[in-house]
Amino acid sequence: MTFSRPKAPRLLYIAFYFPPSRASGVYRARATANHFAAAGWDVTVLAAPLRFLYDVIGSVDEKLSETVDPRIHVERPDLDLTRWEGDLHSMSWLQGTVPGAALKLHRWREERYFPEQYVSWARNCVATALEAHRREPFDAVLATGNPFAAFAAAWEINKAAGIPYVADYRDSWTLDLFSDQPAFPPKHPAWGWEQRIIGDSSHTVFVNNALRAWHADQYPKAAERMMVVPNGWDPDLLDVGPAKGASDEERPLRFGYLGTVTKNQPVVELAEAFNLAREYPELAGAELNIHGHLGFFKSSHAGFLPLLGLDLNGEPDPELDHGLRLRGPVSKTEVAGVYEHNDVLVFLAAGGKYVTSGKIFEYMATGKPIVSVHAPEIAAREVLEGYPLWFTADSLEPGLVAKAMVEAGRAARALTPQQQTEARAYADRFQRDNLLDPLETAIRAMVRRPLPAVEVNHG
Repeated sequence: MTFSRPKAPRLLYIAFYFPPSRASGVYRARATANHFAAAGWDVTVLAAPLRFLYDVIGSVDEKLSETVDPRIHVERPDLDLTRWEGDLHSMSWLQGTVPGAALKLHRWREERYFPEQYVSWARNCVATALEAHRREPFDAVLATGNPFAAFAAAWEINKAAGIPYVADYRDSWTLDLFSDQPAFPPKHPAWGWEQRIIGDSSHTVFVNNALRAWHADQYPKAAERMMVVPNGWDPDLLDVGPAKGASDEERPLRFGYLGTVTKNQPVVELAEAFNLAREYPELAGAELNIHGHLGFFKSSHAGFLPLLGLDLNGEPDPELDHGLRLRGPVSKTEVAGVYEHNDVLVFLAAGGKYVTSGKIFEYMATGKPIVSVHAPEIAAREVLEGYPLWFTADSLEPGLVAKAMVEAGRAARALTPQQQTEARAYADRFQRDNLLDPLETAIRAMVRRPLPAVEVNHG
């Protein structure tokens, strides 16, 4: 008698921001899909349409697509672009004739179903998923937000087909991370949606303990099904090379920030603090290299340049040069060179006690000194306090931040290979695959049929 081997479990992963997107959450999404594929899952991803990524927000990193496991199947359900449409030839007659009224009607139709502008994509995700499920059933659904319409899609799929789902909060929905206050008034429909989504999910995932605790307080009946899966760093995207210690070059120090700059970050304090720090002999002539985009949209940069003390061309006034240099965007596949170039890494972050930021894990993996420029109560402290080369003022007062920068600069000058190796050893516990293992185990336990055993090798 011949026995057939059980098929691989099938995962439907609803992740709007997926390569080639360069949104901050895309790295968690990419790593999660790859992790499940490596663990033996048949993974289908529902992601944003390419027209939105290229034409609407102009936010792509094409090289990142090359790092997606080729076994992963990606589909891109349609998104109604009415609210973003700028081409008259592409508009409906109503929108072209009375654009204000047309947009108001469009928003009213969207909000009848779900209070977010990505609702049309979510509804198309549901239709796409159910059709695929009829052809070959899915065993589990994992949805990541934002956008939070992804959660609504997972909930609808569960109601229609009974597939268990998990909601992964890479970001907060009803909590404003920049004010630590509720993001919506009490009777806003987001609260009702969140209650039903968390209430019916098999697990709800958060990136740090502070966020889990806040949501457990809001939804105590679901608290036992809440778990923490921190962000981490990806060894396949970051080859840090051997520990070398301090550079032998006799040159001014290089401070570096890598990531998207937003108006929510303390950029004014950063610029002022670095200007003050350069008055110390140890930082004479030092430069602060800003690697990345200014804002999330194509036209965002203009608002940031004055905050950084730069003109509209991104150049400093020669008479008021404070050492800031815009180095432009960097592909995720090329960040190792950025870290190698800089002596001290600047952790510039927005928000307060609920914010971790994924960037800090990658910073620690380099084993280089890190100086903090953020609110003192930030949740990232939970991770950084164990890192031996962390320098912080516990304040955003520019004079105190400047002193922390000087201390970090001194550490960079004296850095030994042994110190760098020890710092990297601490960071190794935050390799992304290690952090994703509990999530994969939890979702595997949700599957209602026998599964083949798979040995996972994280390399």
